[in-house]
Amino acid sequence: MGLVTLTGIVLSVSDVGEFDRRLVILTKEDGRITAFAKGARRPNNPLIAACSPFCFGTFEAFEGRNSYHISKANITNYFRDLVMDYDNVCLGSYFLEVADFLSVEGVDEKNRLALLYQSLKAIESGKFSHRLLRDIYDLKTWVIDGEYPNVFNCVCCGKKENLFSFSMKRHGMLCKTCSKQEPGVEVSASTLYAMQFIVSSTIEKLYTFVLNEETETELTRILDGYRLNYRSHKYKSEDFL
Repeated sequence: MGLVTLTGIVLSVSDVGEFDRRLVILTKEDGRITAFAKGARRPNNPLIAACSPFCFGTFEAFEGRNSYHISKANITNYFRDLVMDYDNVCLGSYFLEVADFLSVEGVDEKNRLALLYQSLKAIESGKFSHRLLRDIYDLKTWVIDGEYPNVFNCVCCGKKENLFSFSMKRHGMLCKTCSKQEPGVEVSASTLYAMQFIVSSTIEKLYTFVLNEETETELTRILDGYRLNYRSHKYKSEDFL
């Protein structure tokens, strides 16, 4: 077994045996991993603070055949302001669960990790509604997975001008002409621009805008419909949102 240093966010924690803990961590170096913290439930164990969801930092660990064994952790962000608020914890837990479900072991998950980190910081900032935060996070997650809706041209004829409505069936925009033949939900220019910005923006610049009530409601209505078509999986944390 070799000693490695991994940078990541703790997605979930469970008890193992009498004193140990099992962690699922989304890492920059090796995607989603399973790691064990021996003795982490003993009083005064140095790993106690690192064995909590939302913890971000570096983890020194010995790599085994199917898992890692943590020997040391340096946590640089506990997201303390987030975990002190119930509603923030519910939304943050949803973000963690989505990342856990979609991430893969041994695969480059740098973008997913960056999105998760920036999204948790956005929750903590208190500058955005939870509805907008979830919409941004989900749509950018679909972008990372390569299964996002086409919001830049008509999915029927390919035109980029006069985009008018959103087709749930075709997972994308329709121009005004094609929308006469295809059922769709009419989309305002501001909502369309918001979706285009989320899809094309870098993760670092993702949380730099807010929407008025009308535009935010329309965006949520479209993405709620897309969620039903895109994902059949039901997340446990959705019950608390």
